[in-house]
Amino acid sequence: MSGPLSGYKVIEFAGLGPTPFSTCLLADFGADVVRIDRPGKPMLVPKYDFYNRNKRSIVLDLKKDEDQQTAHRMVEQADILVEGYRPGVMERLGFGPDICLVRNPRLVYGRMTGWGQSGPMAMEAGHDINYLAMTGALLVTGHADREPTPALNLVADLGGGAMYLLFGILAAVLEAQKSGKGQVVDAAMIDGVSHLSLGVLGFLQQGSWTTSRQDNLVDGGAPFYRAYRTSDGNFVSVGAIEPQFYAALVAALGQDFASLPDRDDRANWAYLNDLFATIFAGKTREEWIAIMTQKDACFSPVLSYEEARSHPQFNERNVYQTLGGLHHPAPAPRLSRTPGELRMPPPEPGQHSEEVRRAWKLDPI
Repeated sequence: MSGPLSGYKVIEFAGLGPTPFSTCLLADFGADVVRIDRPGKPMLVPKYDFYNRNKRSIVLDLKKDEDQQTAHRMVEQADILVEGYRPGVMERLGFGPDICLVRNPRLVYGRMTGWGQSGPMAMEAGHDINYLAMTGALLVTGHADREPTPALNLVADLGGGAMYLLFGILAAVLEAQKSGKGQVVDAAMIDGVSHLSLGVLGFLQQGSWTTSRQDNLVDGGAPFYRAYRTSDGNFVSVGAIEPQFYAALVAALGQDFASLPDRDDRANWAYLNDLFATIFAGKTREEWIAIMTQKDACFSPVLSYEEARSHPQFNERNVYQTLGGLHHPAPAPRLSRTPGELRMPPPEPGQHSEEVRRAWKLDPI
């Protein structure tokens, strides 16, 4: 293996969502990530479970003493352990941080939950939408005349969850190199989403953000920061916040800047939204692409995933690569000297059991 994390050993206790996504990034950049899968049929078809690429899998039944002992020997060798169960589950399995950090004092023990390890809701079930709802982020997302709309599971699961878990793990690993001591990383999605809301919370307390959906600068309320439908049923987007980009947008739309009402007065947004919507509806998406190219108006077409994959900008940067006959997003971000790479497709559960036992010097099957 190569990459900046080559040589680091990571144990992932199999789960869904943010936990395997965070370890996917570790694996992309060279860490030896071994996923401890449970016996039985997996919930997802393994080859399409992209979060598990670049990892190896061993199946262990942690209710059996022999497999418990094997897992403990892995803990003793690992640099990082990652789990995403409800509070108390790992303790009941015999792999809580108190036990693991005694066996391996330099271990960084990453824990991923929605509500956190403590508090009155810590044991409640939940998913991305629930954590968004409780933080306030869901209430301000979506159209004004409809129910709040989640942005897939990108915000809580992956943004406020996996990426904060990953940052905490890497920070703890750097600290452990100095102190020789590991620690527990308690990553909760409600913590991460609240932290992601720094800007909005500042604007709210300043009085420059309203509590209504689609009524603010970057929530689709501003006529210069939203998507518009084109005559062929497609969409385009504009994000012309700065004055010079807005002036370029207005010119490309064929409008006289001086004759338009002040865009900084929210009372004029309804008029400008209707005007721009009518203009954009008069041409196809491709016609608008031709008009807007190199106009510096913060314009882009709204593409499907398939269209994005074949776009020249994505092709130039090799944003998508082929692995196991399927299209995968390339590792990100890009490092100039030790970049991440795609090495192995997602494994079947237990596919690497013998290989892992040899590499980690565990007892043979």
